[in-house]
Amino acid sequence: MTGGSMSAKAPLLDMLGQTPLFGALEEADRKAVAQEMREASFGSGQSIFARGDEGRDIYLVTTGRVRLSVLTAEGRELSFAHAEPGHVFGEIAVLDGGVRTADATAVTKVSASTLSKGALMRLINERAIVREAVIRFLCRRVREADHQLEGIALYPIEVRLARFFLATARQKGDAETGAKVIIDLPISQSELALLIGASRPKVNAALALLEDGGAIARKDTRFTCDIDELEAISGS
Repeated sequence: MTGGSMSAKAPLLDMLGQTPLFGALEEADRKAVAQEMREASFGSGQSIFARGDEGRDIYLVTTGRVRLSVLTAEGRELSFAHAEPGHVFGEIAVLDGGVRTADATAVTKVSASTLSKGALMRLINERAIVREAVIRFLCRRVREADHQLEGIALYPIEVRLARFFLATARQKGDAETGAKVIIDLPISQSELALLIGASRPKVNAALALLEDGGAIARKDTRFTCDIDELEAISGS
């Protein structure tokens, strides 16, 4: 059973249009996707799925923040991404029939829309444009993973941080040369350290270095990012 009328799903339809996965679809195709989606909610700290679980659904975050992470052999948690409003996650196990490759945990209260494996496969089989969108999305994921691994392996922490702030600012769509962009980052320094593969003390020192150099200015959870300075530090 699919959920809700299309009038009730209008905000979801708009959000689907902003996602890398479904954004290129025509409105009729996005309506078909939205009609198959169901609402879900999770409390702060709640596990959404665990590594090794069967992949039954993909998720679109509508509010809140989700941590995607893995545990190393030594028991250390590595957070490789956060899914924020408009982000899709959980697609790999759904598409290849394997198990979940990571843990997904709600960092804050989270509302999401889910698309079941069966519904996605029907859409892929019935609509070639959905199939093509999925292929492009997976290729983008591979490029992002390569870029992240390169950053952790090759660059000092302040460069990784500068790249992180640049990427976050660019998601707002107004991170042009010469701009100063304010972003809200409601996560702890420990969470930020997990994201860039470093310890909390080193991240704290790197944040101070960026702030002293004028690349960022901090006030509570808000960061004012100087795009020119961040680009110079990151080598972008």
